[in-house]
Amino acid sequence: MSKNLVIVESPAKAKTIEKFLGDDFHVLSSQGHIRDIEGQGKNSLGIDFKHGYEPNYVVDSSKEHLIQTLRSEAAKAEMVWLASDEDREGEAIAWHLKEVLHLKPEHTRRVVFHEITKSAILHAIENPRDIDYNLVNAQQARRVLDRIVGFELSPVLWRKIATGLSAGRVQSVAVRLVVEREEEIEQFVSTDQYRITADFVGADAQGNAAVLHTELNHRFLTQEEAIAFLEQIKTASFRLESIQKKPGKKSPAPPFTTSSLQQEAARKLRFPVAKTMRIAQALYESGKITYMRTDSVNLSSLAINTSKQEVIKDYGEAYHQMRQYKTASKGAQEAHEAIRPTYMEHRTISGSADEKNLYELIWKRTLASQMADAEVETTRMEVSVSDSPYVFAASGEVVLFDGFLKVYNDNASSDDAGMNDGAEGEDMDTVNTLPQMPEGQALKMRETLATQTYSKAPQRYNEATLVKKMEELGIGRPSTYATIIETIQQRKYVENGNIAGVKRPYACFVLKNGKISEKKKQEMVGAESHKLLPTDLGRAANSFLVEQFPEILSYDFTSNSEKQFDEVAEGNADWRETVDQFYQTFEPLIKKVPSGKIAARVLGIDPKTGLEVSAKIAKNGPCIQLGSTDSDEKPKFVSLPKGFSIYTITLPEALELFEHALPYTLGEIDGQEVIVGSAKYGPFIRIGSEFISIPKNIDPMTITMDEAKQLIAKKKQLAEPIHVFGDIQVLNGRFGAYIRQGEQNFKIPRTIKAEELTEAACKEIIENTDVSASKKKDFYRKK
Repeated sequence: MSKNLVIVESPAKAKTIEKFLGDDFHVLSSQGHIRDIEGQGKNSLGIDFKHGYEPNYVVDSSKEHLIQTLRSEAAKAEMVWLASDEDREGEAIAWHLKEVLHLKPEHTRRVVFHEITKSAILHAIENPRDIDYNLVNAQQARRVLDRIVGFELSPVLWRKIATGLSAGRVQSVAVRLVVEREEEIEQFVSTDQYRITADFVGADAQGNAAVLHTELNHRFLTQEEAIAFLEQIKTASFRLESIQKKPGKKSPAPPFTTSSLQQEAARKLRFPVAKTMRIAQALYESGKITYMRTDSVNLSSLAINTSKQEVIKDYGEAYHQMRQYKTASKGAQEAHEAIRPTYMEHRTISGSADEKNLYELIWKRTLASQMADAEVETTRMEVSVSDSPYVFAASGEVVLFDGFLKVYNDNASSDDAGMNDGAEGEDMDTVNTLPQMPEGQALKMRETLATQTYSKAPQRYNEATLVKKMEELGIGRPSTYATIIETIQQRKYVENGNIAGVKRPYACFVLKNGKISEKKKQEMVGAESHKLLPTDLGRAANSFLVEQFPEILSYDFTSNSEKQFDEVAEGNADWRETVDQFYQTFEPLIKKVPSGKIAARVLGIDPKTGLEVSAKIAKNGPCIQLGSTDSDEKPKFVSLPKGFSIYTITLPEALELFEHALPYTLGEIDGQEVIVGSAKYGPFIRIGSEFISIPKNIDPMTITMDEAKQLIAKKKQLAEPIHVFGDIQVLNGRFGAYIRQGEQNFKIPRTIKAEELTEAACKEIIENTDVSASKKKDFYRKK
């Protein structure tokens, strides 16, 4: 029997830690939280408002057996070590374990560590502490406040918009960011101007012909002004007026925090933030990186020293520069060190391709943070134009010493391939190289272009840029960003999708050999991929919440809530008072919400019927309504196809939908009408009393009769028995083939193909099936 029981959150973490401890230690996992606020019963919120917002905690029913095991093992041990993570959530888990397992203070110790290495684990065991109730209370404040918002605000959304909707204190603000960006794009009006570029020919330092690509330092607002300038410079003379060189430096970015890791992994590896956190969690639990939920950019002296050894060993003394970064965020309250490899000498690790790539990103960023600045020289060359106040200019940069760029180029775009940013052997000598031309020489203009350019609409958020924006506004905590973004997509308020661009013509005037000619060109504009797009449901919920709860949905209010949680964590505020301050603001707003559904968006009047046409959110999603529910005549509805929005659809587009609305008659087969329609579970074909689902790869609005016949034939084929052996039949079912005898169904083992079954094999399966058990899982062929 082990004298010591160590309890951590995850089995993977338990397995890693147990390797570092002796036979006197037994490590078990709580598998996350073991209890939460009650969600059912007389008080569905599970919060006692009359007694200081006291939460009513209940044990997770799925963990009853686990808790019995933990209690049994704890009773046998001389000391129980609570080793959950060192953030607020981990502190709360430790407290719940102490309460549920009835652990005695004299036989219980709390230990924390930010990396799973032998030295860190042993150091933690040697330096235990008590549970930090300030952190526990900060977590309770957040949990209680979020429960109040979710349980009191969600029913309001059911009444006003549609049943089944939900709201969250931080998630709703994240949706607001996405919606407001979409509205900003819809309201954006692009303006055009003319950009002038020119190529000049001269001689380089060796007397060889060289071409200098330049741009005028002025843009013209009209086509007439641009052409007039081209006319003016037909006979102008040009001179390389000045060459200005300025030395400069580039410094490496600090090591990763949770937020910067999420952003960089999205930018360079194209990982969704939730995926980044899952992989980082696995790397941490296997002892390969430090704790991955942190606001800190600090590195331990051990990490700084081992990084120094790696830099000098691989690149030499000139590449090393010790740096100690300090966290700027006042509210930083998670782990006290940045995300880094636990062993800097391990340049690569074993694991999946994604784990290797994320680890390499972390390793390179950490090493680069302890490397010398890159030394650059910026050059600006200006070409004067006779009788003109404007100049043509060209800029370039030369990397004199690559420094940290040898390892990590933090300015690389997300389009860079893999992890080869600034890798060894890559040519980092020049960027935008300019020709070596002597100052003062006369230049000959080879060609000048006046190109019509348009101002660009704001870019939609992707997951990385939304994380960055939330961090800037102080919304939520970096450790919660992945959950927030995942949640708003699961609730179908936001979707990750692509926007197809449109072709736009633009004018281009070319001055060459003293003649001006026009070229008509086209460009693709507005195309975006992997962006967060608000759904109509998200926009409707956001519009209502912002209107009715402006204070709660404000960015400042949400940010200030986080600061109040920080005050609780630091022991400077009472968590109950913090919740009460919020509730006294929130509850009156709930009571003031008017009854009735939110108003539909009126598009206009149908000229044929004289009926009002409106766009709204209905029970089954966004739709167009023809007519009014207040009139005697029942209104007609048509679902909104993908690609349309109730906020942007026009009256003609809406009326067009009614012209081709579901259901409609596709044609006839053997005198029976073939109807194409849609129901709760998707589009279908109906012929007689038979219903056949239309697969996702076929558009119900464009389905052909041949396609319909194939689907009908396939359905009939599946309805036919595969085998008939007297009263035994082998049939196709919704979840695969099965055996039927009388009213009883029997599952076919996966190793057996239904087509190869014999009567004897069927009887053997029937005889070996526990009928009492199969009745509990009985399934029937859809009729």
